[in-house]
Amino acid sequence: MGRKKLYLVLSEPFQKGQNMKRLLVFAILCFVLHQAQAQDNNYEWQKDIRYYPASVNQDAYQQGQCRLDVYYPRNKKNAATIIWFHGGGLKAGKKEIPAALMNKGYIIIGVGYRFSPKVKAPEYIEDAAAAVAWAFQHVEQYGGDRRKIVLSGHSAGGYLDLMLALDKKYLQHYDVNADSLLGIVPFSAQCITHFTVREERGTDPLQPVIDSMAPLYHVRKTTPPILLITGDREKELYGRYEENAYLLRMLKLTGNTQTQLYELQGYDHGGMAQPAFPLLLQEVSRVLKQRRF
Repeated sequence: MGRKKLYLVLSEPFQKGQNMKRLLVFAILCFVLHQAQAQDNNYEWQKDIRYYPASVNQDAYQQGQCRLDVYYPRNKKNAATIIWFHGGGLKAGKKEIPAALMNKGYIIIGVGYRFSPKVKAPEYIEDAAAAVAWAFQHVEQYGGDRRKIVLSGHSAGGYLDLMLALDKKYLQHYDVNADSLLGIVPFSAQCITHFTVREERGTDPLQPVIDSMAPLYHVRKTTPPILLITGDREKELYGRYEENAYLLRMLKLTGNTQTQLYELQGYDHGGMAQPAFPLLLQEVSRVLKQRRF
């Protein structure tokens, strides 16, 4: 009994202190949620939009995968658009609107696409092209400007960015000139033939190949501005830094002056995305100023 009373006497101030802490944390959370809600009220979402033309005959898998989400600011005109392709080795993943790109004044389009082995190259690249073509046709409905479309994405998404930007035939199928893109900012992109494409052919992932399924195969002098970003060369997946460095060198040898490469020291393939997002936003701001819209 004595012990119980002593416990109660000693615990009363402790409980009051804990209650004050809880109230403080609750108040902070309420403030943060209020601020987030205030920001969200300035933006709208439209989700699961089919981006292939209705005239294209699609099976159930294509209908389910080939959709996109649009996150856009209310009451803004001529906004720039960032089209984001998720990673996953062309085998997995889902469309996403990265939190680091939200509430920045831009339209963000998160794209879903089909995966290997259910489809094989170049079908997932064709999906990406159809999504970009959709953006060119519809972005003005969301307050955007078709002259201000930037491609970005991580890993497999970066590979899709570069294939669309460098091999002009994919977007040309929809009467879109790849050079009309405002910029391309791939995160840790495969620049040789993608390892999943090689796997589909029975080629070992460590056997390098450069053919028409490789961004490197399509180097050319005239491109939109390209900012290549990779993680640390000693921590990256396979040879991602070296592939990007080789792409930069070959583009320069063609006379291309629109490409840069950043290596994020200390970050591995997955971890490099978060520090890369501010560089993406900085690059969008830079090219907008450069074009003097």
